[in-house]
Amino acid sequence: MRSRTTPRPPTPRPARRTLLTGIPLLGAGALALGGCAPDDAGAATDVENILTISLNQTETHPSYLALTAFGEKLAEATEGRWGARVYANEALGAQQEVVQLVSDGSVDMAVISAPQVENLSMAFRPLNLPGAFVDIEHQTAVLKDDSIVGELFSSLEYERRLRVLGGFTQGSRHVYTDRGPIEGPDDLAGLKIRVQESDVFMALTRALGASPTPMAYGEVYTALQAGVLNGAENNEVSYVTQRHYEIAPHFTLTNHLVGLDYVMANVDRIEEMDEADQAAFTESFAAAQEEFVTLWAQETESSIQAMEEAGVEITEPDPEAFTPAIEEVGRSFLDSPEDEDLYERVRALADEMGVER
Repeated sequence: MRSRTTPRPPTPRPARRTLLTGIPLLGAGALALGGCAPDDAGAATDVENILTISLNQTETHPSYLALTAFGEKLAEATEGRWGARVYANEALGAQQEVVQLVSDGSVDMAVISAPQVENLSMAFRPLNLPGAFVDIEHQTAVLKDDSIVGELFSSLEYERRLRVLGGFTQGSRHVYTDRGPIEGPDDLAGLKIRVQESDVFMALTRALGASPTPMAYGEVYTALQAGVLNGAENNEVSYVTQRHYEIAPHFTLTNHLVGLDYVMANVDRIEEMDEADQAAFTESFAAAQEEFVTLWAQETESSIQAMEEAGVEITEPDPEAFTPAIEEVGRSFLDSPEDEDLYERVRALADEMGVER
């Protein structure tokens, strides 16, 4: 059936390094230019201090558009004292490198995927597990609830000088295949499904009934074409932009995970702002998060329309076909009472919101 679906006082910050990407001395002193950003950077604003933001997506991605708007709002709210410049397409380095650059102050902010943040602290894992979030609305509410995420988001400040500002959704992830329809685990039996190289994704794919096949994302199209893979899992936007529908035209709404990117900032850089500008920073980022949700919804809707026009078969199985296995996998990775407590508080908010699982 088809469907539409407690930080310490600041320590002296290290000297800023010169990046090998050809962008010299990023940060307060060097970027207090009072000039415009280059054409290939987001939010070209005339400001005294420019926050550098690293992103691994393109200039058309909702993350880029929302963060560019953040820089513009911040410049307006601080009367030109602070702004931001977004560097897309991993121009400042891959995520695993950029995390360290933000930590030492060479880069001011970055969008970092959930698995990379787990490498810093496994305390974040409960938010990244199958079954944690019911949908994007529930995920967004959790990210705004300081009683749930406040302590966690500040937990990296003491040792890493990193503050998690919030997050951008990666959307609900689903399975797509070269055959179908897929109504339950039996229909996925024996099918080779591409997954990220992650113990969680491996266990989850087995629980859904398929054979997990780790592979670099850029190799998926060719592997599908050659029959090395029978399918993959991702959101609607990536499915369309990568044109995987050309070879795997059966899209099943398993909703097995609502993915998440974290937006992180260097604590010392934020604390260079006076109290009023810090408040403007917080308000401008909150507005950016709202804008991102709107942009993501629009992009998802456009992708669904493109799928329908391309003749993709969209199947919505009975939730009971996959949900119990999804939730069982999620709970199996809760390794401590603290993990269980966070996971249950996240789930409890869904009940309070009346979101159906």
